[in-house]
Amino acid sequence: MARTKLQPPPHCLFSTEIPIRINDINYGGHLGNDAVLSIIHDARLQFLSSLGYSELDIEGATIMMTDAVIVYKSEGFYGDILTVEVGAMDFQSTNCDIFFLLTNKKTGKEIARAKTGIVFINRQTRKIISIPDAFRKKCNKTGL
Repeated sequence: MARTKLQPPPHCLFSTEIPIRINDINYGGHLGNDAVLSIIHDARLQFLSSLGYSELDIEGATIMMTDAVIVYKSEGFYGDILTVEVGAMDFQSTNCDIFFLLTNKKTGKEIARAKTGIVFINRQTRKIISIPDAFRKKCNKTGL
């Protein structure tokens, strides 16, 4: 079976640190796959906030996640601090991808790579719209 590969963008726009909590640990004793989605959701909120946005208001638009891909590289354990780097990439007319690189802060070991596809929606009509130019420009200012 072919393995999924995720290539990071040339530059990440944002970085944050997120600790692995006890409820992030699965029955195997390591970071659970469901917890990774929760962690990258938190990182996405922080990333958008750093640009002056929220998921419900990006220049008047809201976003909706259309897909998620996670590639696991190594285990994470309770008490580890994750450095999560975030970048935007693959801009289309109505959607783009948000990329996440999770590494163990102490060891530098890569834990996972992930991406979520997002689409932009008019809050009132609930219809898909073009990516707001200001959002695209903020992402392009950093080299993407």
